[in-house]
Amino acid sequence: KELAFGRGDFPEDFVFGAAASSYQIEGRRFGGCGLSHWDTFAATPGNTVRFEDGATACDHYHRWEEDLDLMRGANLDCYRFSISWARVLPEGRGAPNVAGLDFYDRLVDGMLERGLKPFATLYHWDLPVALADLGGWRNRDIAQWFADYADLAMKRLGDRVASAATINEPWCVSWLSHFH
Repeated sequence: KELAFGRGDFPEDFVFGAAASSYQIEGRRFGGCGLSHWDTFAATPGNTVRFEDGATACDHYHRWEEDLDLMRGANLDCYRFSISWARVLPEGRGAPNVAGLDFYDRLVDGMLERGLKPFATLYHWDLPVALADLGGWRNRDIAQWFADYADLAMKRLGDRVASAATINEPWCVSWLSHFH
């Protein structure tokens, strides 16, 4: 049965948007992105069908313009994208990846050009493997590593994003990924 709802059926300030996870959409093999713990997970026998991974994903890294055009064509108000920590800091800390930061600059500017509000998520379950190897979220030093990464990303993009979230679904990160 077809739904017969339109924008007028929602409150005037309701925000319509799309959301994505960097690992699932961008393609890790492009633009100097470092490995994330998902790459390690996908390479482990039995974890994914046919060892599928996010190396190419949907190739949003190269197709972002047409992806944003689709969102504009769908009359959306915003795009909730995630910033890949491994794309910004391939080793999780240390020297930033200029190509990665430039990608997010283009992406945010492209949203603004199309009238889409950029909603950024700093961590969407995409931890650089170098930090995972040091204990990841179980290592107390990660608070400072995350603060340094967040500071770098927001100094570059924060003047243009409408909203920023620190961690996507923190319950899943803490409870499902570590406790359970």
